[in-house]
Amino acid sequence: MSIATYRQLAAKCCLAVATLASASFAMAEGGTIADIKQRGQLTVGTEAAYEPYEFIENGKVTGYGRDLLDIMAAKLGVKLNQQNLPFQGLLPGLMAKRFDFVGTSVGVTEERGKRFAYTHPIGIVHTVFVVTGKNTAITKPADAVGKKVGTQMGSLAQPMVQAYEKELQAKNGGGFAELKLFQSYPDVATALQNGTIDIGVLPDNVVLVQMKKKPGSLKVIGEVGDPRLLAWVTHPQDPEIRAFINKTLEELAASGKLAALQKKWFGKTLNLPTKNYLPQGAL
Repeated sequence: MSIATYRQLAAKCCLAVATLASASFAMAEGGTIADIKQRGQLTVGTEAAYEPYEFIENGKVTGYGRDLLDIMAAKLGVKLNQQNLPFQGLLPGLMAKRFDFVGTSVGVTEERGKRFAYTHPIGIVHTVFVVTGKNTAITKPADAVGKKVGTQMGSLAQPMVQAYEKELQAKNGGGFAELKLFQSYPDVATALQNGTIDIGVLPDNVVLVQMKKKPGSLKVIGEVGDPRLLAWVTHPQDPEIRAFINKTLEELAASGKLAALQKKWFGKTLNLPTKNYLPQGAL
């Protein structure tokens, strides 16, 4: 056997092994409530960079979402395995069955609704333009012409910002100097503070938390797009998991526990719909 032939055969063997391993791993989670109970573990994908919904404190994931997940795991009588990953990998990971569902704040959009199964809304967000507290030259969103603007890659804010730039180009003949995309919203806030960008586009909850921690560090100069509902996401082939989450949220709302958690983390209750919240054509 020639070296070339041997290498080709070895490559095919490696590919076959990798394919089998991948298939086995892909089917590790998801399925039914009975599957979760049999495993004794609820595996959830999260990006813990969206305070106060989910964030890291003292090395552990905490927040409004974590409290809800703890309640659901306890209800099932299983251990919670919360995997903290970049947002960009969560939805692909869900479709590959890496987790039972995505328990992070995912914006409800028409495009996503056709591919993924949304739960009842767990929050609502306004997307805002912000500058540093000392910036007096940029006072409104229209001042973004010729400026470096940043937001999170693959986020709810990204298409809003891109659509707004097209509006600026149509009205003023020019758009941003650059649209920089970052892995997380905290990275956007850091880039704004160190001067990498001139304007950050962030969810209002992230901005409010930052301003609470560091008063005067940021300044809101306007809003972009419409307020958006936030929900968790389940695999389209796992309707029982979505039904379990929705029923639990309804029970928590009826008992007043959901309102108590919202007051704990947001200082107020959230007016969230349980009907007619999905975009047209959503699963």
